[in-house]
Amino acid sequence: MPVSQFNFPTIIRFGAGAVEELPAYLKTNQLQKPLIVTDPTIAGLSFFKKIVTDLSAKGFLVTVFHDTHKNPVKSDVYKGTEVFDFSKSDCIIGIGGGAAIDVARAILLRINHREDLFKYDDLIGGDIYVTNEVPHFITIPTTAGTGSEVGRSAIIADDDTHQKKILFSPKLLAKIVFADPLLTMDLPPFITAATGMDALTHNMEAFLAKNYHPICDGIALEGIRLIAGSLEQAVNAPTISSRSDMLLASMMGAIAFQKGLGVVHSLAHPMSALLDTHHGLANAVNLPYGMRFNISGSEEKFVRIARALELKNESGEGVVEYLFDLNSRVHIPNKLSEVGVESKHIETLADLAFADFAHPNNPKPVTRADFKTLYESAL
Repeated sequence: MPVSQFNFPTIIRFGAGAVEELPAYLKTNQLQKPLIVTDPTIAGLSFFKKIVTDLSAKGFLVTVFHDTHKNPVKSDVYKGTEVFDFSKSDCIIGIGGGAAIDVARAILLRINHREDLFKYDDLIGGDIYVTNEVPHFITIPTTAGTGSEVGRSAIIADDDTHQKKILFSPKLLAKIVFADPLLTMDLPPFITAATGMDALTHNMEAFLAKNYHPICDGIALEGIRLIAGSLEQAVNAPTISSRSDMLLASMMGAIAFQKGLGVVHSLAHPMSALLDTHHGLANAVNLPYGMRFNISGSEEKFVRIARALELKNESGEGVVEYLFDLNSRVHIPNKLSEVGVESKHIETLADLAFADFAHPNNPKPVTRADFKTLYESAL
């Protein structure tokens, strides 16, 4: 499988073995002291240790920061910034899934923007304060879920309130992505399934989002098609081909959702904040219910989704039935009660969901009462 190159939205070196090009890239760009940001799990894996060992053997002064939470918080970013300062690093490499790369990107922002991190929250117009340059930034995905490697934003929660903030700027786009499907081959089935359903949610919600962006629509539909043909195999009997298609579809979802997301993400975000639920798992369980809510008024779009999925029943309900079945086939529950949600959580979850940033782009309005009903129906 040859390594290919794409430039959308940034340089993407894609293919088996692409990560082996990292040392030469650093040398070409006169970068000597990388700070690698990852999570505690990945830091202990053999492929990660090999990356660090190879860089060190070639004379690079590598520092690793992995003191991060599963759902990133502001204090993670502040700790990482201190490590960057202490090690006098000259670039940042984010290696991992969405959480690790979000922390890496937020550290990137903070290096030369030292006011309170949440001053730069995009939801309150904070992007206008991102005026200084940032260090050289490289991303290496190890999951096929958020597609954060090709993004320009990071989602970071407040340590105390758990409210999620969006840090955004075109300056935060990676200079290059090394997307190597070999790094995803040893992912356990649960992580493969949860992150894969996250990618499917991104593509579906982006396609349905109310904003006008036909380029993103086309990308999202192709992402949906790739996931339909590869997720089950990637979970149950992974091959390079299935892992490659999932990695591509994940990046496509992240590119497409610059158009917007919707009700499913607003259902999922509070579960991560309140109950520390894996983001992909929260999306997966809520996805069929959120899609059913959106059928009315978007019937023609659901026909196009059904065709991308190659369903015989080319309707919104056909798509919903497919999603319930797909969850079962990749061993994900179809009820919130099976992932730790209890009836006592519903009111708080509904409050957080209604306050969430994603649903204003949903194809139809979502009230607090709607969120409560959706949680209750999924419980």
